Amino acid sequence: MNLADRLHTAADRLGGRAVLTLDEAELTYGALEELSARLAGLLRCRGIGPGDRVAIMLPNVPEFGVVYYGVLRTGAVVVPLDPLLKRREIAAYLGDCGARLLIAWHAFAETAEAGSAGTKADCFFVVPGEFRRLLRRVTPEREITPTGAHDTAVIHYTSGTTGRPKGIELTHGNLGGNAATVARMHALGVDDVVLGALPLYHTFGQTCSLNATVHAGARLTLLPRFDPGRALEVIRRDGVTVFQGVPTMFIALLDHPGASDMSMLRVCASGGAALPLDVLRAYETRFGCEIIEGYGLSETSPVAATNRGGRHRRPGSIGWPIRDVEMKVVDEEGREVPRGEIGEIVVRGPNVMKGYWNDPAATAEAIRDGWFHTGDLGRVDDDGYFFLVDRRRDVIIRGGYTVYPREIEEVLYEHPAVRQAAVVGVPHPELGEEIAAVVALRAPVSDHELRDFVRERVAAYKYPRRLTFVDELPMSPTGKILKRALVP
Repeated sequence: MNLADRLHTAADRLGGRAVLTLDEAELTYGALEELSARLAGLLRCRGIGPGDRVAIMLPNVPEFGVVYYGVLRTGAVVVPLDPLLKRREIAAYLGDCGARLLIAWHAFAETAEAGSAGTKADCFFVVPGEFRRLLRRVTPEREITPTGAHDTAVIHYTSGTTGRPKGIELTHGNLGGNAATVARMHALGVDDVVLGALPLYHTFGQTCSLNATVHAGARLTLLPRFDPGRALEVIRRDGVTVFQGVPTMFIALLDHPGASDMSMLRVCASGGAALPLDVLRAYETRFGCEIIEGYGLSETSPVAATNRGGRHRRPGSIGWPIRDVEMKVVDEEGREVPRGEIGEIVVRGPNVMKGYWNDPAATAEAIRDGWFHTGDLGRVDDDGYFFLVDRRRDVIIRGGYTVYPREIEEVLYEHPAVRQAAVVGVPHPELGEEIAAVVALRAPVSDHELRDFVRERVAAYKYPRRLTFVDELPMSPTGKILKRALVP
């Protein structure tokens, strides 16, 4: 069940074929297998063994795959960290998981060293060229440490720089099963080229891009940082057939002047946040390709549900659960609500995390009676399609009326001048909360015109009374709009 076994199997079959590329740099399946075995040998020399935590702080470069599979090969646990973390955040994560080692990209050496100071973690820096020369002198660890399906493979951290961080424990079974499901659903094969635009330190990129690609014997062409112009160049140059991204990536490509026919893309899959319907339609009419929207969280490895292609796709929905996974919508007492009613989405299946690292109370709160409580509100239609309504914590209560920000955001996106939109609640002395919208534009429009546009399309209590225009909305490294950072 060790995830590294997938690479070993693929290398036996496809040793000379490229698996990871970054412009002119290339790693074949055989080279990735060999280098990861040598990295495992290096870790053994440092006393790293089964269950030890090894943090990796690397961008989207081929060396990420070498380190990732090398750590797993020893039976140790990968703790992926965003390379742009600050000293305080690094220290919090390393301290919480008790990492023995931090393997970081050379460009972030100073911050990595400062963050690891005072923790149990030693630092090791990856320098291109020098890294491979070092590994050539190491005796490879040919034996892949056997692991069970329930053994922890990866600890992903959610947040927690101002409190105790929450580490999501994902097992070899969680991640291996989810990657195999993604590969099967997208019919990935040896001739496919996947765009590696999603950060590999995040579950979405790790499962759907890296692990699914290796499972299928395909090729992953990497982008260290997403830029729409650069993405278009790589898509055309490398013959990309599969593009997995978050809504902000699809929106950025839509707005790029160089974007045109993209019918060469066999699969476009969106996740991480709700995709505006107008963006989905624009890809069909302007670019000749359909986007398949799915749903999941890091705690679900991450894919829990997705649309299927062609006639099985229902625009605006997140589809239905993947194989072996169950989902339902429940009320506050955990009782399933009737079709069409809004409640909390809960998930059960082999993709659900083992738990939160060293946090039994948080685990017990999240997983009740075998069901993982997502904190997302949704509904199910009569055909069994799930629809994401909003995050529970984002719901606005205005004068006793419930307002779902996503509904208002969808209306804002219908206006041709709106490029990005986020709706939040702000304190109000009489109503409790008032509705505010923060908008980035692609063309001039007055606040009165935009407010009237929304007011004509929703109930009187729902339209935003406060509108703020900005050049760009704040984004997380994974492309989600950071509502907590907005100042309406």
